Amino acid sequence: MDAASVIAALSPLVPGASYEAAVSADVPTIYVPASQLVPTCRALHDTPTLAFDFLADVIAVDYLPREPRYEVVYHLVSIANRLRLRMKVRAADGGSIPTVHRIWPAANWHEREVWDMFGIFIEDHPDLRRILMPEDWDGHPQRKDYPVQIRKTPQTYEPLEITEKEFRQNLERDRARRVQPH
Repeated sequence: MDAASVIAALSPLVPGASYEAAVSADVPTIYVPASQLVPTCRALHDTPTLAFDFLADVIAVDYLPREPRYEVVYHLVSIANRLRLRMKVRAADGGSIPTVHRIWPAANWHEREVWDMFGIFIEDHPDLRRILMPEDWDGHPQRKDYPVQIRKTPQTYEPLEITEKEFRQNLERDRARRVQPH
């Protein structure tokens, strides 16, 4: 199933939604308007011909200085139909998108990470607080305008070189250690 087929299947299920196919080399990809995200996700989940029952990931991308600045990307899998889908939602700086955790409970922590790292507000989320950074952290570190103030001199390393004989001896030594009881 390609992006056009997914859009054709969704259009009658979510009246008034305008979808667009995105260029993708691997997985069918569609853009969904934020205002239609929840009904679209409900249709993707509940329609037997689609049955996207597994939310693999939710990530965000910062396209500074483009407007809208962010894209929130959902990776979906239909186990029964052996389908994959990448769904993208555009979000403006200071904007928000609705939560989909009531459809896919796994979205809860993913959406918290999007909030924590990018500052994209997730509407109606039951527990929108930091998940990776401390609660008192200032800012959102995955934003392209986040100030990076680490100064470290570059380090170079010589590649590890061993002979084939030494490599095989190491393998045999490791194998012998695993076989021996501890």
